[in-house]
Amino acid sequence: MITITKKLIALDLDGTTLNNDSLISAKTAETIRAAAEQGYIVSIVTGRPNRLSENFYDDLKLTTPMINFNGNLGILPHQQWNREYQYTIDKEIVTELLAKSKPLGLSLIAVEGRNMFLANQGLSSGFGFFPSTLATNQVLSRKSLKENPISITVQVEPELKQGLIDFVEHQFGDEVEVSPWGGPNPIVEIATKGVHKSTGLKFLADYYGILQKDIIAFGDEGNDLTMMQYAGTGVAMKNAIDKIKGQADEVTKFTNDEDGVAHYLQDRLDIAVGA
Repeated sequence: MITITKKLIALDLDGTTLNNDSLISAKTAETIRAAAEQGYIVSIVTGRPNRLSENFYDDLKLTTPMINFNGNLGILPHQQWNREYQYTIDKEIVTELLAKSKPLGLSLIAVEGRNMFLANQGLSSGFGFFPSTLATNQVLSRKSLKENPISITVQVEPELKQGLIDFVEHQFGDEVEVSPWGGPNPIVEIATKGVHKSTGLKFLADYYGILQKDIIAFGDEGNDLTMMQYAGTGVAMKNAIDKIKGQADEVTKFTNDEDGVAHYLQDRLDIAVGA
C-alpha cells in the first residue's frame, strides 16, 4: 500500500460536494469514500445545521468530526463527544428581534442549536432549509426558547435588508455578526462574532495534528473564503463566485454538477476508485 502524507480534505456541501439537485452523485460519493479508505481525513465543513447534513455524512460513511453553522458547531454525529464545541448567542437578541419583527420587515425568524429548531412560522418556499409547517414544539416564542441558540436566521423584505443589518450591528455588534446568504434569497444569518469556517477547520487540524500546508479545502461561496485561506490549498469550484475563484489557489475544471470534487481528487491526489 502506498504511504501518503497525512492530509485533511475539508468539504463544503451546497454548490461544492452537492450537485444542483442538492444530492451527492454516485461518482462523487464513491471518490470521497475511496479517499477516506486510502488514508485521507475527510470532513464536512458546512453552513448547514447538523439536522440537514447528517444524511450526507452517513451517505459518505464518514467517521470524522463534522463542522456546522459555518464553524459554530463541531460534533461527532449521532453520538456524544467530549471534544464537541459550540458557540451560542444570547437568546435575548432573539426576543428583541421578535418584538421588532414588523418594523424590521422580518417574515421569518428561525433559531437553531444542535438539538433545537424553532421558528415563528413555516415557510412555503423554504429553500430546502425550513419546513413549510411547524410542529407544536417548533413554534418560537419567548417561552419556548429555553436555551441560547447557535444561529438565528431571518427572512427580511429585500428593501429593508440593509436596515436590519445596520440595526443588528448597532445593537449587538460586539456579540454577533450578520451574514447575508448568497444568491437571490432575502435571508440573513446572525451568529457569534469572529467565528467562521476557518474556526472549525483549525479545530480539525489541531485535533488530528495536521499542518496547514496539508489541508485542502473546497468551496464556492463567500462563507467558504476563510477556510480556503486557512488551508494550504484552497480549491474553488468552477461554479464558484468570482471573489472565491480570484483568491483560490486552484479552480476545479468541472462544476459541482459535473463531479468537480471527484475529478479533482482523482486527478490531483491520485485517488484510486474501487481500489
